Amino acid sequence: MNTTFADSVIEFNKNLQFSGNLPEGFDVMNPYLDNPETMTVMQEFYHKYYHDRSQRKLIIGINPSRHGAGVTGVPFTDTKRLESVCGIKMDSARTHEISSVFMYDMIAGYGGPEEFYRDIYINSPFPLAIVRKTKTGWLNANYYDDKKLFEAVKEFMIDSLKKHISMGVDTSEVFVLGKKNSEFISKLNKEANLFEKMTVLEHPRYIQQYKTKEKQLYIDKYIIALKKQRCSL
Repeated sequence: MNTTFADSVIEFNKNLQFSGNLPEGFDVMNPYLDNPETMTVMQEFYHKYYHDRSQRKLIIGINPSRHGAGVTGVPFTDTKRLESVCGIKMDSARTHEISSVFMYDMIAGYGGPEEFYRDIYINSPFPLAIVRKTKTGWLNANYYDDKKLFEAVKEFMIDSLKKHISMGVDTSEVFVLGKKNSEFISKLNKEANLFEKMTVLEHPRYIQQYKTKEKQLYIDKYIIALKKQRCSL
């Protein structure tokens, strides 16, 4: 039996494990170990939208948010949009994540989740949630927030990107979310020679927090960039 894109992603997520040593004050959250329902809804999502062997373009985020993929197992998808847009209900959690709001507004403009996910695969170079200990508790952290943190996860990130590519990702162009993220992905790309071209798009969180008045312009920018690439496939 031939392996589908969904089968590959689910197998990747089932085997996700980071065993490296992180700098003091940082920790990794694995949503699939923390909540059994995460594994269930993640599989339902990928079987619904990726049950084929088609090639897709890759959008690279940073690393999952505690309130987005850190709960649902689906990048840029909180429980609200998982249920209201994708029709998949999660009973054990209820989350709202601002990046998910922008992403699903953009997906609606693209043509809806069926069309979008037929063309696009989203994931992160470090596909587990990173948190940092503060005086008020644990907060989201980015893999590039600390030089020692980046060095600790660098090889794992390269290996993860290679595994994403092996699922059936088009490597002629990759779309990277966030300017600072792109600087680090560019370093990894030069070292591992993963993608031919890198296109940088503003991160959804940045748009939702600071550019809400121009939100439609950013939605249009995403769609033009992504659909232009589709025409060349």
